[in-house]
Amino acid sequence: MKRSTKITSIIVIFFLIIAAVIIARTMIGNHFKKKFSKRPPPGIIVKAVEERKFQNIIETFGTAVPIKTQSYNIEKYEILEEIKYNTRVKSGDVVAKLKSRTISAPFDGVIGKRNFSDDINVSESSVVIDIEDASFLFIDVDVPEVFAPFVEKGLGVDIKFSGNKDKTYKGIVDSLASRIDISNRSLRLRVKMQNANYEILPGALMEVTIKYNERISLGIPDTSVILEGNKVYTYKVDKENVTNRVEVKVGNRNKGYLEVESGLNEGDIVVAEGLKKVRPNGKIKPIKDGEKKTESSWGKKENKSK
Repeated sequence: MKRSTKITSIIVIFFLIIAAVIIARTMIGNHFKKKFSKRPPPGIIVKAVEERKFQNIIETFGTAVPIKTQSYNIEKYEILEEIKYNTRVKSGDVVAKLKSRTISAPFDGVIGKRNFSDDINVSESSVVIDIEDASFLFIDVDVPEVFAPFVEKGLGVDIKFSGNKDKTYKGIVDSLASRIDISNRSLRLRVKMQNANYEILPGALMEVTIKYNERISLGIPDTSVILEGNKVYTYKVDKENVTNRVEVKVGNRNKGYLEVESGLNEGDIVVAEGLKKVRPNGKIKPIKDGEKKTESSWGKKENKSK
């Protein structure tokens, strides 16, 4: 009798221990679930879908040449006074005084010098003087024939000089060839740009970006999309601040923005930054792009007060 009572007591204690463990685990789980369920939604930078300017581009290279050039071949023995090379002259100014004649500038420009190089004897006895008006520059470029239907006179052009890629110069398409060059299957264009301060020297290699098919389309930041294979997704934020993943079709990129062809409407709110913190059907605390700095400053002040 005593033995059976002892066994019964052990069994009861065993089940009480199991019950206590189950209850304790349940209580701890409920505690953490309650604690983490109160965690505030993450602050996420959002941006409204809005209209922006987009265009297609053609990128190529070309060499800058002055708008006007006049050359003079002079025998060195005829020169009476030293010629001041690399100086600017006005139309009518004396460029060179020779025994037989005086050379005057036919237009405003810069005096340059070119020596003959093919024949040493000639280069020793003669010199070629150039008067160059580089206040405007021409850049002749070739574009593939597939772009021929899209280019026309007057198109805007962005130009960069390899010596200063941080600055962008503006130009226009000044003229086009009348036919495709069959040797390289391209169309020759002439771009014109202003060079009032003579920053660009003739002969410089220029990077040319021709813009065509300019249009107004919906745009979103290029940081707001997720690429999965051939598909593009973004997170749209509804009125309850809940994020929903939607598929969008995008076009060209321009200055940090992607053209939206379908999937969104003007005024929709999308996640602009912090995609790693966002989950489908998750709630967020929207921070407008302009409020980013304010939010950051507020957070620093709060940390200091702690």
